[in-house]
Amino acid sequence: MLKVFSHYFPLHILQQVIFDALLLFVAVVLAVALQIHGSAVDWRVIVPSALMFAMAMIFLNGVMGLYRLPASGMSTRDTVARVLCSVVVSVPVAFGVFETLPWNHFTSEAMQISVLLLLGLVLLLRGMVNRRRASSLFAPRILIIGTGADAAFLERALSHPVHRHSGLDIVGFYLPADDEVVEVDQRRVLCRSGGLLEMVREERINEIIVAVRERRGGVLPIRELLDCKLRGVGVIDISSFFERVLGQVRIDSLKASWLIFGDGFRQGWARTVIKRCSDLLVASMLVIAALPVMLVTALCILFEDGAPIFYAQERVGLGGRVFRVIKFRSMRRDAEGDGTPRWALSQDDRTTRVGAIIRRLRIDELPQLFNVLKGDMSLVGPRPERPYFVDQLSREIPFYAVRHSVKPGVTGWAQVRYHYGSSVDDAIQKLQYDLYYVKNHSLVLDTLVLFETVRVVLTGEGAH
Repeated sequence: MLKVFSHYFPLHILQQVIFDALLLFVAVVLAVALQIHGSAVDWRVIVPSALMFAMAMIFLNGVMGLYRLPASGMSTRDTVARVLCSVVVSVPVAFGVFETLPWNHFTSEAMQISVLLLLGLVLLLRGMVNRRRASSLFAPRILIIGTGADAAFLERALSHPVHRHSGLDIVGFYLPADDEVVEVDQRRVLCRSGGLLEMVREERINEIIVAVRERRGGVLPIRELLDCKLRGVGVIDISSFFERVLGQVRIDSLKASWLIFGDGFRQGWARTVIKRCSDLLVASMLVIAALPVMLVTALCILFEDGAPIFYAQERVGLGGRVFRVIKFRSMRRDAEGDGTPRWALSQDDRTTRVGAIIRRLRIDELPQLFNVLKGDMSLVGPRPERPYFVDQLSREIPFYAVRHSVKPGVTGWAQVRYHYGSSVDDAIQKLQYDLYYVKNHSLVLDTLVLFETVRVVLTGEGAH
């Protein structure tokens, strides 16, 4: 994993990006060079232009989610749909790049078509390869210390279809004490006759994950773990591992001491000022660009179900302060006629026909840009929840109030990483992503979330 400004990027994804970019770069250079037929080649123009074209295409398709880890149960149809979406977006942009770059005087239409066909082939191959188990030239060999409940949970999590593509090589499990209950696959428990250090040498282990709940009474081989670390082997606990690989802070393996003494959760004034300035700039641009869409949406709501067009609702924001969020009304006017708050469901019969469309396209969230300009919200952050549900969830979920230490967002890390939720269990899953964002939020992570949001809107993934 490569750490950039507190956020981890899988190495095998980086390798895919570099390989595809080099392939496109070489293809463009060869296509241009072969077309010139022995004439003098101005490499000072061709090479930077080809590199710019390759980087633009890879960046665009990264935004479209082509390099994102495959979703659970992703079928061939889903893969083809993702690739086709990337091709449909890439081709017009590629033609625009052809017109922009300074090489029109020696490129032909046939050469451009050849490059575009190669681009489509690269996208198709990448989509198909991503359905298979990811591999990495630098995949770390990992040993898990423990065979109990935490180790079993880790084994189940990594066997999930999504996380099998994490580019990790799990060698096996090390039994730290003879009396520990074995809840993992017995066949993956390694013999410890020679001790931990010898096993690390024999199995060429690069990293050790400590998945032992009870660490007192000599259960952990502390001295051997220290020897391993002094020899360059990484040693981390299960909470840090989930944060790095899954992009979430797991509640079931979380302790208050880890929140207090661990890194992250920085809320300096400089970060606040930079984030506020970027929110004002981007939100202003989005409001101007979205005005036609918002006007059409308002007219459609008015014609179908009458006034009001907007729906204002109390939500809990920064520091637990209550504010009123603005949305386009997507439900009937009597959606909560009895006065009892209810979770919005994925197939809610209270939704109007226009409401179903604007919710699927996330258009109903556009008026929240005015909340951003006002300062109640940020573009990126944990989604604000209603006070009724905040009280309920705070009683049932540990550390729920931590998400209120930053401004709520129009979109968030949980929204692009987890499907739409309508229960306490879903709230727990999304909180784990929210805690990760609160701990590691930066402009890099905010930018990644915004790009992921574009992908979600274009593909309809997770629409409700």
